[in-house]
Amino acid sequence: MSLPEDRNESDKLGTLTRRSLIIGGTALALTTAFIIPGQAEARVIRPSERLLSFEHMHTGEKVKVVYWKHGRYIRKSLKQINFIMRDHRINQVKAIDPKLLDLLWNLQRKLETRQPFQIVSGYRSKATNNMLRAHSDNVAKRSLHIQGKAIDIRIEGRDTNRIRNAAIALRAGGVGYYPGAGFVHIDSGDVRTW
Repeated sequence: MSLPEDRNESDKLGTLTRRSLIIGGTALALTTAFIIPGQAEARVIRPSERLLSFEHMHTGEKVKVVYWKHGRYIRKSLKQINFIMRDHRINQVKAIDPKLLDLLWNLQRKLETRQPFQIVSGYRSKATNNMLRAHSDNVAKRSLHIQGKAIDIRIEGRDTNRIRNAAIALRAGGVGYYPGAGFVHIDSGDVRTW
């Protein structure tokens, strides 16, 4: 009778299939365990819109806009953001680096908040930057604010230390911590902290 042998072969195939599934599943689990959490989330979750809210601490202006939709930046929204982040002292507007906006959007998600970013300082002209440097040692001569790549922020209901730690965890740009002044500097330059 060949029936017992057939069963035996069938059992072997069943065992082999289960073993393959276990080995494959273990390999998949190990592979995903080494993906950086923020990157894994970005790969899996692809929201169709990115929304940011800002409130300027010096002018009182507010804006809430979807600045990115279906894989594209929205020009009209970027203009609104450029305007609210302008050098309010001389009313000069500069294009803000979209990488900075993406960094802020990721920070907002990490902090699990929809509160507006309170702008302490956005874009600065060279003249404004030089004026601020004359009054403070904390203002860099070649500040990324001049290039539209930096913002100093607060978020209502969020401790500045928590904002700083969340920004550092993103490893996506520069993070400066100014607890005495009550704000955090975020920029889209090289990854560094101070």
